[in-house]
Amino acid sequence: MSADAYAPQSGDLSYDVTSYDLVLGYRVRTNRLEGVATISAVARQAVTSFALDLVGLRTSRVKVDGEAVRFTPGPRALRVTPARALSVGEAFEIEVAYAGAPAPRRSRWGAVGWEELTDGALVAGQPVGAPTWFPCNDRPDNRAPMRLEITVDDGYTAVATGVESVSSRRGGRVTSTFVSDVPTATYLAAVHVGRYRTRPLAGSGTGVVPAVTVSAPPALTAAVDRAFAPVPEMLRLFDTLFGPYPQPACTLVVTADELEIPLEAQGLAVFGMNHLVPAAQRLVAHELAHQWFGNSVGLARWSDIWLNEGFACYAEWLWSEHSGGPTVQTCVGEYYARLAAKPRDLLLVDPGPDDMFDDRVYKRGALTLHAVRRQLGDAAFFGLLRSWTAEHRHALVTTDDFRRAVERVGGADAVATLSRWIDSEALPPQP
Repeated sequence: MSADAYAPQSGDLSYDVTSYDLVLGYRVRTNRLEGVATISAVARQAVTSFALDLVGLRTSRVKVDGEAVRFTPGPRALRVTPARALSVGEAFEIEVAYAGAPAPRRSRWGAVGWEELTDGALVAGQPVGAPTWFPCNDRPDNRAPMRLEITVDDGYTAVATGVESVSSRRGGRVTSTFVSDVPTATYLAAVHVGRYRTRPLAGSGTGVVPAVTVSAPPALTAAVDRAFAPVPEMLRLFDTLFGPYPQPACTLVVTADELEIPLEAQGLAVFGMNHLVPAAQRLVAHELAHQWFGNSVGLARWSDIWLNEGFACYAEWLWSEHSGGPTVQTCVGEYYARLAAKPRDLLLVDPGPDDMFDDRVYKRGALTLHAVRRQLGDAAFFGLLRSWTAEHRHALVTTDDFRRAVERVGGADAVATLSRWIDSEALPPQP
């Protein structure tokens, strides 16, 4: 049974995962990944078989509640048949042993998933890349806590979603364990491996600013310090405007490779060495803002992705103004003009899978928020954002949830303003 209309070949609605425990071993030189995934789940309906998304890796064993069971591998998923039917509401545990050479999968959004670097690896999970490195129920609405234990060769550092709890060294290999107690979407789980040095970011961990950890090649230390010096002030600003930082970790990773774009994960973001320049500061703000919008306040379905990207894009403009760059209104004028020059055939509330990452979703989403802000006034608007992040902390939302939140604050006129921007392809006047 398809879980999401935008990714109909991913996920299984017959059950929900309640936790993931991944024990992984990775060798950089040979790009060899070995894993044992222990997955706790509960049946949503009577289940005689179920699917686990897994791409490009070979499964050697599957157990359900400790008993070896039949499984059928496919190009996109494992089909698992328990020894007996599972009843509605029944909890069960799945254990999958698997291995192989992880690689990105081809998708309509390009290559996504586990990716080799020059001397390491990273994960680009959004939207369907998670199955390239662990078996999962790859649905945006099925979030679960995670424990990741990762062993790599000495000389390399693994950085992953969650808070690092223990690290040990044995036989020329290093094992690190990360725990994410907050519910995490599969696409927001990540592992990054490289010759990194991990250290706290100067100026973080004081007042409302969480402790920020940076993992980067030692040769980039000075450039990293310059590029991330504004991060504590960004977090202070976002605390004021959006509410307290919602994640248990705040980790920034910089690769020795150039990357096309930065990538966010739960409590984590990765940047390429090419992003350590002043022009990329807006991207740092964007990825940090996702910790509130997208990673805490999460999507119930991909069609509402503007709730992630429009909010993070607007955060870029807010930081720009706060830091002495172009004002929000200047950004509005610039990007409205760009939007007006593009085809007007995108419906923000449902852009379609091919356009879900179109820049118009990002910029029209940000302009939508500015239009609502102008309608409500600053005090009410930022009060709305803080209540939105508080009420839906680590929960799932839809656009209709945001409509109701806007209506509570601004009534029918504010909802009408919102609707003009999200429910019609026509471009409203510049706010």
